[in-house]
Amino acid sequence: MEFSIKQSVLKEELGFIQGVVERKTTIPVLSNILIESLGEGSIRIVGTDLDVTIRCDAEAEIKKPGAMCVQARKLFDIVRNLGDGDVHFKKEENEWVELKAGRAKFRLAGVNKEQYPEIPMFKSAPLKLAAETFNYFIQNTAFAITNETSRFTLSGAKFVMDGDVARMVTTDGHRLAFIEKKLDAASEAKMDALIPKKALLELVKISRDGGDVAFGEDQNHIYFETGGRLLITRKLTGNFPNYEMVMPKDNDKKVSFDLADMKSAVRRIALMADERNRSIRVTVREGEVEVTAQSSEEGEGNEVVPADYSGTEEITLGFNHQYLQEFLNNVGALESAGAAAENEGESDGSNAATARAKDSKPTRISFEFKDANAATQIRIDGDTAYDYKYIVMPLRI
Repeated sequence: MEFSIKQSVLKEELGFIQGVVERKTTIPVLSNILIESLGEGSIRIVGTDLDVTIRCDAEAEIKKPGAMCVQARKLFDIVRNLGDGDVHFKKEENEWVELKAGRAKFRLAGVNKEQYPEIPMFKSAPLKLAAETFNYFIQNTAFAITNETSRFTLSGAKFVMDGDVARMVTTDGHRLAFIEKKLDAASEAKMDALIPKKALLELVKISRDGGDVAFGEDQNHIYFETGGRLLITRKLTGNFPNYEMVMPKDNDKKVSFDLADMKSAVRRIALMADERNRSIRVTVREGEVEVTAQSSEEGEGNEVVPADYSGTEEITLGFNHQYLQEFLNNVGALESAGAAAENEGESDGSNAATARAKDSKPTRISFEFKDANAATQIRIDGDTAYDYKYIVMPLRI
């Protein structure tokens, strides 16, 4: 195989694939990517960890068709340090690959294509959703997915698309994030599946240019296609908890405040929280919310945030400050266009998201609660495009 490709094009596509390539794996071939020729004018690059696969097509000048497998991380490190211009690849008979760019020349060890795992065949993608909507769903919910590998059914998001409604729900057993959007057009095709967290975060990256995401499923996999890139993920199996049972229905008290004020206050006061239980107190009273934390070994801190309160009774709510901070951080970053992607070292460049961020007014957040012993429901005030709820179980204080 022999081909030439622009450095900027190759660097971008290799960047998308790095997230699924295993660096430390018991199957050495998974640290490689597969590059194949497609006709005379393009190549196909594939990376996989067997659970999530990303396939990217890119323009290239094919001089000799074929396929090669090379070490993914090393190739990416080389390519991103090259200058602008063409990069020339030539596969040698012993599976080694010669790479030339300008005055630089490299030889990389390769493996036989036959050792590379077979990629699931791409099925039809009957469903479609705007990339901006998908990304908004993911960025608002992915942080609430559990990191405990033993809780298999909670290690992803429940995604439902039914008629003219799309919905995503995540939980780790202590908190729950729910988001729903009414779509402009109804779809006859339906989906109700559990999508792994890793696949969600990679989807944000490959769809950052905007447009639509086409997707579909078979018995074991879900397929997402956008802008010449394809993401394939295994479904999670098992039954997702009945999330509707934990959604509060009788929260009669509400307090609202500026997101930026509360975000800053929680970040500062959390420094004084006990490291074992991460406890932070939020005392709601007329005209203000007081945030306090204390540690028997290190001291205490408190800060007051101006607020509008619909009740008369003073109530103190207890939270794990990490649960509160992750919500405040993600909502704030979303309004400035792209939290999850930025957290992964990327940014969402969609014009629509950027325009929304520029035009948006200061965001206000509301806590809805019944008493100190019931779950608190947190919402974004004035958000009519999405039905978004973040529910946190109380921390006894």
